[in-house]
Amino acid sequence: MPDPEPEPKPDPPRVYQINELSYGFFDGGEEPKVVFGESSWMWQRDNLFIDGTRYAHGVSVQAPSSLVIALNRQCTGYDAVVGIDDLSPPLGVGGVRFSVYGDDKRLWRSAVVRPGDSPLPVHLGISGHARVRLVVENHTPFGRAAVADWADSRLTCS
Repeated sequence: MPDPEPEPKPDPPRVYQINELSYGFFDGGEEPKVVFGESSWMWQRDNLFIDGTRYAHGVSVQAPSSLVIALNRQCTGYDAVVGIDDLSPPLGVGGVRFSVYGDDKRLWRSAVVRPGDSPLPVHLGISGHARVRLVVENHTPFGRAAVADWADSRLTCS
């Protein structure tokens, strides 16, 4: 009796860096994209620094902000490290809060983050969601002066 054929191996997960995503006007397509018109300004960057620690990539925003990402495929995870960029003025800047939403459900929210605070890791399961929204809210009026980073920000998808 011949040996049965082995089951095909699933494709390895694909990682999408948020700083490399393209913009689109509508959901759809085969890859995640930032939804233009529903998202705030973002600075797609390499080499971010939070509290003296270097991160290879990420996006920077100013509070208040909201980045809407249409996943356009099955995605299982969102990961990042969040904090106030070292480019921010060190004194007189208020704090911000970071939140991640899957569709319209809040999945995670940080405590208030201020300049000089240690970066916070984010690791979330996002299976079953069609969109992810990254939100930064200013905690005080001076929070608008802070450069808020989503460092090493990435999606893991199939």
